[in-house]
Amino acid sequence: MELKKIALNDKHISLGAKMVPFAGYNMPVSYAGLLEEHKTVREKVGIFDVSHMGEFLVTGPKALDLVQKVSSNDATKLVEGKAQYAYLPNDTGGIVDDLLIYCIRENEYLLVVNASNIEKDWEWIKLQNEGIGAEMKNISDNFSLFAVQGPKATETLQKLTSVDLSEIKFYTFKVGDFAGAEHVILSATGYTGSGGFEIYLHNEHAEMIWDKIMEAGEEFGIQPIGLGARDTLRMEMGFCLYGNDIDDTTSPLEAGLGWVTKFTKPFVNSENLLAAKEAGVKRKLVGFHMIDRGIPRQGYEIFDVDDNPIGIVTSGTQSPMLGHGIGMGYVNIDHAKPETEIFIGVRKNKVKAQVKKLPLVDLKK
Repeated sequence: MELKKIALNDKHISLGAKMVPFAGYNMPVSYAGLLEEHKTVREKVGIFDVSHMGEFLVTGPKALDLVQKVSSNDATKLVEGKAQYAYLPNDTGGIVDDLLIYCIRENEYLLVVNASNIEKDWEWIKLQNEGIGAEMKNISDNFSLFAVQGPKATETLQKLTSVDLSEIKFYTFKVGDFAGAEHVILSATGYTGSGGFEIYLHNEHAEMIWDKIMEAGEEFGIQPIGLGARDTLRMEMGFCLYGNDIDDTTSPLEAGLGWVTKFTKPFVNSENLLAAKEAGVKRKLVGFHMIDRGIPRQGYEIFDVDDNPIGIVTSGTQSPMLGHGIGMGYVNIDHAKPETEIFIGVRKNKVKAQVKKLPLVDLKK
């Protein structure tokens, strides 16, 4: 199957990006190198092109009814200009996808989903819409999405808009003028833990806006950042990645998503999830630091001190900020407490690690 191309595909190639197939798209995985890009986001400002993400508009008088049915979170708490994190439960106890829900205005919601799940999510939501009748529109191919992240992100972007970015609190957004374009969504969200904004724009403005952001951030050392650093940044924060830490078979309660599971309203499979919550989970997604040398990878087995298998690694890397291995994985509930000693099966060796509270890197230090 031919790879889809984001609007700035040729731009990234001209910038020297290493391009790889990802979720059906040709995507930049790195430019200057993962370590340098990672530290740029933590210390200065970086720009990611994540235009492969999917966007669905749900509108009309039945829009809220549909969102409430498919989302684990409570969208009645959303007012114009607010966003929330949620997941789409399936009817077998797992997760169709995790997503962001934006309230554009009354009876109009923007759902932002993972690139690998665009078609699956669309079909799932369409199925749930039978008998409800909300209006649905898949606008994924018309929009680009840039994430400008890092401590200098606000100063960089403020040069390009009349919107006061300091007024946009975490998980809120404004629609306004930006870098010569109108009706741009400026959202105080991101996947790095280093603060900043996600910017939704029409494809025809993508190159102009990218160039203006790069120019505005030049004094702060802005760099384009690829998917490689996006992955290491989110792992340091303990943010889930669909396909690694959560999927169609994982329990959202075991994955630590109870905080966006609101039993104040009915939603897909809510009765079974409530029963599972009351029964208590048998395993839990935890973060860990490697104590001994070794890099944990997805699929590596986790053992207790007596060599008994107790779980599986779902994400792992060498932390650029800590200089040692970190990871996430599911373990039996009695090994999920922070500071518990565990062992990771790295090739033929069992390498010592320790369960840690999330995030795995304290950026306030």
